[in-house]
Amino acid sequence: MKPGDEVTVHQLLGRIVYFHALFIEPALASDDQPGTGKPCCNHENTTGPGQPDVGTMLHGTAWTVLDEIARTLGGHLLPCPKSDRHCCATCRVADSGAAISHAWTITEHRAYHRPPPTDRLRHASRTTAATRLARVFARQYDIRCPALSRAQAADASPLPDSAELPLTGELLALWQNPLAATSSPVVSWLNHCTDLNDIHRVLQQRGTTK
Repeated sequence: MKPGDEVTVHQLLGRIVYFHALFIEPALASDDQPGTGKPCCNHENTTGPGQPDVGTMLHGTAWTVLDEIARTLGGHLLPCPKSDRHCCATCRVADSGAAISHAWTITEHRAYHRPPPTDRLRHASRTTAATRLARVFARQYDIRCPALSRAQAADASPLPDSAELPLTGELLALWQNPLAATSSPVVSWLNHCTDLNDIHRVLQQRGTTK
């Protein structure tokens, strides 16, 4: 990574924490149904040397905040069935990113009185966030995770738009290619809002919600 890239990554991770604590957590649209996802690389293939794991790679870095947030999201999180400290760290980042984006998408829809998001939009939000966050993590630590290598970009489904779901839309946009950003990644009109009601009022004034 170039000098200064780590600072940018830390800024963007801090942005997720800021958005979640200030806007999403107080109005979280819960999904209490427990679920599990696909096995991570280390639990899918136990014959090889394995990927850098959560216990030695993730904790102790700024990236652990994603794991901490995701563990509060109930059924939005679909972790490795054998989730433990030996899970592939890159897979854990992907799972956490997917859960956060999914929870934000649903919470914003409810807060702005929009119809429930379609299954295609939920899927696009999950997979795009998972891929984009995990990609940056893997690049920072020079990891080649098989699951990330197999991951495909979200299908043709539309992604949440910042003009309609500003928190989720900005999350996905900021992580699309964050290390190529040429301007401050954490400056937007959202900085002047104090809760989702404020955001909803701005969206109504702009005529983007019904």
